[in-house]
Amino acid sequence: MKKLFALLAAGLLAVMSGCGGQTASNESKSSAQEPVELHVSAAASLTDVMNEIGKDYEAEHPNVKVVFNYGSSGALQQAIENGGDADLFFSAAQKQMNALEKAGLLADGTRKDLLQNEVVLIVPKEGGKDISSFDQLTSDTITHVALGEPKGVPVGQYSEEILTKLGILDAVKAKAVYGSDVRQVLAWVASGEADAGLVYATDAAISSDVRVVAKAPAGTHKDIIYPAAILKDSKHLDTAKDFLAFVSNDKNKERFAKYGFEVK
Repeated sequence: MKKLFALLAAGLLAVMSGCGGQTASNESKSSAQEPVELHVSAAASLTDVMNEIGKDYEAEHPNVKVVFNYGSSGALQQAIENGGDADLFFSAAQKQMNALEKAGLLADGTRKDLLQNEVVLIVPKEGGKDISSFDQLTSDTITHVALGEPKGVPVGQYSEEILTKLGILDAVKAKAVYGSDVRQVLAWVASGEADAGLVYATDAAISSDVRVVAKAPAGTHKDIIYPAAILKDSKHLDTAKDFLAFVSNDKNKERFAKYGFEVK
């Protein structure tokens, strides 16, 4: 009888162990498929290309929803510093990323230089003033020049560097209208509300309502480098690392190039 009880107990233990193992396995599988909402803060100049990349990533990872927050790099930096929800940050300048790194807000070893851009002078495609160079921005016939707000918008900072090097900053500032990000500058010129504006070459390339009349002369501004990094407080570190690697793959390098970026 004792032998029978021992056999029954052993059998019951084996069944319970089997069930426990199956439950753990199912839980692990379920956990792997739990929906993830990945928050990506990105410079406004990346809007179109990052939307494409996000859709492709979601198609390959059905459990992941990529939520983008676009704006000026300065505004995004401040939002992150104030506790805003972000897993990754794609900046249009080193300054904002440097500030976050100095504050200890970046995940170790995840920062990388991703892209390079350039600044161009644009005018409305139809019916604009006769402008073909930066020097002409000082002409009395030009009343409104659209620039990025230099305190928080990288293209505005680069623009001031360029205009300072050319010796025309004060004259242009007298007629400047300042946009909250590069897309607002682009919109003002496209609509004719501004006679001219300074934007990234990649932004000019996506609009059929503006034309490029000049590129910023060599040596008039620092290199325009776009760094990317994962935030230290990311709730989805593994997914964030995977997304950053995905952004940097060969297919997406070609996509960035299609939009006019130089891939680092």
